Amino acid sequence: MSVKPDLRDLFGAVRDDLAGVDAQVRAAAEVDYPLLAAVVNDIVGAGGKRMRPSLMLLLARAFDHDPERVITAAAASELLHIAGLVHDDLIDQADTRRGAPTLNSMFNDGTVILLGDYLFAQAARTAARTGSTRVMDIFGRILAEITDGQLREIFKAHDVEQTIDDYERRIYGKTASLFAGSAEIAAVLCEVPEEQIQAARQYATDLGIAFQIVDDVLDIRETSETLGKPAGSDLRQGTVTLPMLYFIGNGHDPDSVALVRRAIVGGDISEAEYDAAIGELRESDVLRKSLDEAIRYVERAKAALDILPPSEARDTLRALADFAVERHR
Repeated sequence: MSVKPDLRDLFGAVRDDLAGVDAQVRAAAEVDYPLLAAVVNDIVGAGGKRMRPSLMLLLARAFDHDPERVITAAAASELLHIAGLVHDDLIDQADTRRGAPTLNSMFNDGTVILLGDYLFAQAARTAARTGSTRVMDIFGRILAEITDGQLREIFKAHDVEQTIDDYERRIYGKTASLFAGSAEIAAVLCEVPEEQIQAARQYATDLGIAFQIVDDVLDIRETSETLGKPAGSDLRQGTVTLPMLYFIGNGHDPDSVALVRRAIVGGDISEAEYDAAIGELRESDVLRKSLDEAIRYVERAKAALDILPPSEARDTLRALADFAVERHR
């Protein structure tokens, strides 16, 4: 039986540097209001995968560069990620994340928006400490791309006529843009040749897209208990993902396609019908097809690393790309 990969093993080489990232994130996320501060501290302390900071620190090792400024940039990237989650949960009206209550389940919308804005501002201030104007330009681009991805999700919600190109542009903005920009920032701070900077960016772009495709598969396949949030939430919110696009566009049973399309559109549809639509998606071939697409992105990501000098860190980056799809086991 295969063993599910563990990020703690992959990130072991940068564990000490990650502690420095966490210290900067905690300091930047401090607020003066005791009740709010306790909740924010819990969100920061929950940790998550620390994917983007670890990616940046591994790149610094792959480029054999002093990670000091990369640690600061990695803290900025993680703050930006946390701020985005705060706003995402509000937009989605999510009650839990990673099994814990969200801010918007405890505070009014105005408070949550302002806290997210505060974290965005603290992320920008942290990025500015790198002293690099190019880093700040990339950071601003990331923020614009994330916002564009979120707007695309809002305005394309419940739209059964969108295309795979629409989907890929949306998940690039919402997910892959922060991976890509974080990797680019790390390479810029390591002062490597431009072709290596762009290779790092390409690797992280494809890695981020693969991660999101797998997340979209897991949202359909897994239970609420294993996800730490409601299962099938994408379908219930009208967020069209790759498995849904494959299902409604690839000759499945017409009645089943009609049910899934109705579930995407929403409105006058019962919970039982949502559950039935999720069941149709689970029992079809679209989850496997979506994972195959994620694997194609992973292979392209690994190929982009060929231009980096051979090192243990480069091997770990390749293993991280494999983890993006292996975690579905």
